[in-house]
Amino acid sequence: MKVVFHSDFYRVYTTDPAAAPGRMESVIQVIKDQVALVEAVPASEQDILAVHTPAHLAEVRREGLFDIAALAAGGAIQAAALGLAEPCFGLIRPPGHHASADSCWGFCYFNNMAVALEALKKQGRIETAFVLDIDLHYGDGTVNILGRRPYVRVYNPSSSERKDYLTEVAREMDACRADLIGVSAGFDNHREDWGHVLETEDYFEIGRLARVAAIRRRGGCFGLLEGGYNHDVLGRNVQAFLDGLST
Repeated sequence: MKVVFHSDFYRVYTTDPAAAPGRMESVIQVIKDQVALVEAVPASEQDILAVHTPAHLAEVRREGLFDIAALAAGGAIQAAALGLAEPCFGLIRPPGHHASADSCWGFCYFNNMAVALEALKKQGRIETAFVLDIDLHYGDGTVNILGRRPYVRVYNPSSSERKDYLTEVAREMDACRADLIGVSAGFDNHREDWGHVLETEDYFEIGRLARVAAIRRRGGCFGLLEGGYNHDVLGRNVQAFLDGLST
């Protein structure tokens, strides 16, 4: 499987948990021998402005975070585009699902998923899309941006019980008829992370369900890293998701 990455993502750009030292290393160490790394390139200002206001872009620039946030958004576009032909994963940071058009919080700056899907839609490469957000926290930014655009459905599973959570995902994937499925892949709902709900093998199942739905539609699928803060388990959780996505 191709994984979009850049060595600049190792850089500690703020003091928040998503930017913590060793976080990206903990994933690369596990997956490096099983994936093909594709170097991320930054998103253009035009791509970012398709979903964010000029004032928001200027604020991120003022905070000194434009370059790393644009690189993450560009990596997301690449992962989505590659995902049209084969499953792909964007191992990127900062995350994005708490970034709205003109504001952001929760360690996010640009909405990577929204930038990626809107870019492909404007290029005429997709007609419909589905976003499955499995992060512990509700992806309010993605809903605020994409929830108003009729070509895309955004779903955040809400159950705090493991079995019910997986049932929600299975139901949505069974009903999905989108050209492209994007998974906002937060791993902070793991039982050894902040959420204490899912097991490692559940990420395999979620990836598998997304892949099956994509095959049924003869469409594509991809994932983007969002949360996940226990470095001791993050790598194997990502690997489990990739294994499921590539079945």
